[in-house]
Amino acid sequence: MSFIVILIIIFGIAVGVLSYFLIRMILMPKRLSAVSDLLKQNRNAAATKLVKAILAREPRNAVAHYYMGKIYLAEGKHELALMEFKTVGGIGQFDHDLPEKEFRRIIADLYERFGQLEEALKEYILLVKGEPGNAEYYYQCARIFDERGKADVAVKYARKAVELNPRHGKAHYTLGVILYKTKHPLEARAEFEASMKFDPSNYDAYYYLGKLLKESNDYTGALLAFERAQKSPALKIKALVERGGTYMSQGSYENAAIELERAIKLSKDEGSTEALYGRYFLSLCYENLKNLDKAIEQWEKIYAKKPQFKDVAEKLTQYQEYRTDDHMKDYLTCGQEEFVEICKKVSTNGLNLAVRDVMSTQNGVDFIAVENESDKWLATKKMPHLIRFLRVSESLDDSAIRSLLDSMKKLGIIRGVIVTSSSFSRTAVEFAENRSVELYHKEQLQELFKKANAAS
Repeated sequence: MSFIVILIIIFGIAVGVLSYFLIRMILMPKRLSAVSDLLKQNRNAAATKLVKAILAREPRNAVAHYYMGKIYLAEGKHELALMEFKTVGGIGQFDHDLPEKEFRRIIADLYERFGQLEEALKEYILLVKGEPGNAEYYYQCARIFDERGKADVAVKYARKAVELNPRHGKAHYTLGVILYKTKHPLEARAEFEASMKFDPSNYDAYYYLGKLLKESNDYTGALLAFERAQKSPALKIKALVERGGTYMSQGSYENAAIELERAIKLSKDEGSTEALYGRYFLSLCYENLKNLDKAIEQWEKIYAKKPQFKDVAEKLTQYQEYRTDDHMKDYLTCGQEEFVEICKKVSTNGLNLAVRDVMSTQNGVDFIAVENESDKWLATKKMPHLIRFLRVSESLDDSAIRSLLDSMKKLGIIRGVIVTSSSFSRTAVEFAENRSVELYHKEQLQELFKKANAAS
């Protein structure tokens, strides 16, 4: 009799345990599905309470951790969400209530948000293996490989993405960027055009297309492309700087200055690369427009943020005399007619040469001149000189000497002079030593100003 009682007791316990697990198996999914409904209704507090109650009893419930992560995402708590999804990945139990594809897409995005590209890439590679016909996963792999500087691998994934889905505009764009950076301009252009066809809202493609057109000297096309690229918030300032650079390539410094001023005005970070380059190009525009006050202002602002930026320190040193020497200031900034008169005065009173003819030249003026009249040399045939005055910022190399010699040869003149507001390189000085060309650099020009003005 006692044996039967024991069997009944054991059977009752077994039924009870089994009933408990059956009830839990039935009720738990229902409670978790209720979480999904609460999230859809934006009832995050109620959903949190329900999930935490489940986790208090079952700390390793992967589905509960998954929903906790989704709650944190809905609340914008991305770091906490990543922690929950990492826990889910550690448990690794995927089923109908915990879809693996959705989980991996979400955690990959979170990894990338926090700069963990290697981890994000691992998730997309797993997605590729699980669904090899999905172009989106190949595109994501290509994009991340490219960000990590592995263009050779990135291009393979990008090509596979467009092969699987020829209408994938973003994949075409990513492939175009990789081809552009690896110096394949024709292929890159084709990809950018395909991207714009299938994804017209991807204005980033217009930016790179503009760079390609600019590099091929299609300035009109480049300007139009950069205009459209401004609709991309991420590239708006860069597009304006590129438009400025395109106008500079055309020699249209006034239009270039307008675009560059807009770029600087929009830049919120004075020390950003875009702002620094915008100011630098703007300073070159002002320099070419002979507005040196504004040019110096831009160089000073750049120097305050990054003293080593390009040749800004040299520019400031070079134009130091501009602030203290009014004659040099006039020489560098005045209009062409006044510039010619200043140079005539220097030729006559400084170099003791009488100007006979005036010819325009790039960034300056040429004079044909002879020695001034004097009793001693009245009966002597006067030797003509070709004098070239230049107002430039860069140091002159031997090409400047060769250019003058070519002009002298055409005119049948055997003696020449170059006067510049900058300096001469060593190669220029050495090249001129054994030739009938005299060189006057910036400091010597200042002495000529003093001599010329003392004689007037």
